[in-house]
Amino acid sequence: MKAIFTTFNEAHYDAILAILEKTNIKGFTNWEQVRGRGSINGEPHYGSHAWPTMNSSILIFAPDADVADLRKRLLDLDSQFPALGLRVFTWTVDE
Repeated sequence: MKAIFTTFNEAHYDAILAILEKTNIKGFTNWEQVRGRGSINGEPHYGSHAWPTMNSSILIFAPDADVADLRKRLLDLDSQFPALGLRVFTWTVDE
């Protein structure tokens, strides 16, 4: 079992839900309106007047066999809209 943590511009939310449906992955928890700053170009997502965009995060739990396809689909989404930002991190879950 793997945990997949993705943080992304809130504009990606519906597309990510669609990816989860297509990959038949059910278990996740979503946090809306997460503030942060991009790791590549440092663009802030603070929800302020100066930096109005916000991020969201989803923690997904999936069988090891499903992770590669999910990760590829998420990174493909990011490559289509690189200015929005989307990051994917995975780790092994014991229980």
